[in-house]
Amino acid sequence: MDTHRRWMQQAFREAERAYEADEVPVGAVVVRGGRVVGRGHNRVERLQDPTAHAEVIAITAACDTLGTKFLTDCTLYVTLEPCPMCAGALVNARLQRLVFGARDAKAGAASTLYSIVSDDRLNHSMEVIEGVLSDRAADLLRAFFRHRRSATE
Repeated sequence: MDTHRRWMQQAFREAERAYEADEVPVGAVVVRGGRVVGRGHNRVERLQDPTAHAEVIAITAACDTLGTKFLTDCTLYVTLEPCPMCAGALVNARLQRLVFGARDAKAGAASTLYSIVSDDRLNHSMEVIEGVLSDRAADLLRAFFRHRRSATE
């Protein structure tokens, strides 16, 4: 579990970058062989792109780094449970493992609302480890939305 916490800290650095850019603070890193091969944070607002989620950006970066479309021996660490779009991207990238922090009650597609990443009916499924530094992830999200609400009052 210490290894998972260490990599999740890297994902939190990305989430903090998102927060500073006034994006929903979600960060992700792809790890292979003890090193980060892809990283990303939400950039939906900056890019005006609804697909610019942290997971998608990290997967794209990892595929570019490794020169492949499949990440079969990689783990994705992300601060918030992936949404259905991102869960589908994880399956298509054929990741070995997903490790996430907080559950997402409104869009969680790894265990909360759906189990896309572990659905045996799909062409690939992966190991899922949830709850790594979940309190920190939930606190960061609450602080962001509290700040955003107070700015509009």
